[in-house]
Amino acid sequence: MDTKQPRDTKGRFLKGCPGGPGRPKVKLTTNDWRELLQQAITTDDFAAVVRILIVRAKEGDLRAIQELFDRTLGPPVAMDVLERLDALEERFRNESITTD
Repeated sequence: MDTKQPRDTKGRFLKGCPGGPGRPKVKLTTNDWRELLQQAITTDDFAAVVRILIVRAKEGDLRAIQELFDRTLGPPVAMDVLERLDALEERFRNESITTD
């Protein structure tokens, strides 16, 4: 760290200090990477990975079980909210039928 830059008592740069080079430009964004992956992976590749995940889950790999459940059922909190929302919608439908 260059300690020759003038700073105030709180360690902040004083007015007039030149800035650094800044953050380097990103060559590929997350969307670029996602698109590259989607173009490269085939349906058979994806199915093979899913089969491995299922095998590991059946063998008792807790991380594989969690991933499988999260991807198929959704995270537990989201599932609870969805179940409650479904119950409320059903209750609303039943009440509106009886009041009509």
